[in-house]
Amino acid sequence: MRKLIDTIATELERPREITVQVVKHLDGAYGVDRDAVPAFLTEQLPKLEDYEHDLILSPLFTPKLQDQAQFADLLGAESIPREDWPVFTHQLASRPTVAHLIASDGKTYPVTLREVSIERFVYRLRLDGTIPGALLQRILKAPAADRPILKAVARRITWESDGRREILDRFLQASLADGTYKLSEITELLRIAEDYQPADSPALLKRIPGWQRVLEEEINSSDGPKPFFSSAVQQLHGGNDNRLRDENRMLQKQNELEFLKRLQQILTAN
Repeated sequence: MRKLIDTIATELERPREITVQVVKHLDGAYGVDRDAVPAFLTEQLPKLEDYEHDLILSPLFTPKLQDQAQFADLLGAESIPREDWPVFTHQLASRPTVAHLIASDGKTYPVTLREVSIERFVYRLRLDGTIPGALLQRILKAPAADRPILKAVARRITWESDGRREILDRFLQASLADGTYKLSEITELLRIAEDYQPADSPALLKRIPGWQRVLEEEINSSDGPKPFFSSAVQQLHGGNDNRLRDENRMLQKQNELEFLKRLQQILTAN
């Protein structure tokens, strides 16, 4: 337990760049422009209410999948009950836990985190998640570098439904077996499961043909970007070929279509 608390503290205290989202909020809510952020952090932020701290700092201390991966790798299949979490947040606030925020001037500013910000982070780590033994064994067959993310994916709440978890289990097992495994496709499967919450494989299979038709229509309706016929014309466009971005979007759609085909094949296989 001590190792877990220390790991959370280390993560909360690592240097974080102040994002555009935070700066926009400060400008809109407090009239603080980018250059005035350092003074605001040192002079005004300590005077604000807890809910204001949460609104300001939430973009920096809401863990993403990559953040969850570190703790998923540490815990494996172990589950930490929710009744233990208030103890974590209180201990972390009492240390105290000090964030190190990097402003636009390149300097780092210490901000003592209040319990509300620590709670936001801790409560979104999926500490109460777990991984069934068979699924964990499959994850351990994946490349070592991918395992922390795979464990974080497997601990997400969407897979607590048996029918939905079977989708992940089958796809991971088949893709590892036939050599088509890609971490990006596992995270895409997570996105689909969380966005659409299919009850089971048959429910997901009913949706796939519609998604495929939309992607095919979008791909076929694109003529594809044409390269500039001279560097002079390219310079007139500011040196940027927006059509290349269109081409990248079409390539992404093609990859999505190939993923859906593989997912369909795996879920229909006996």
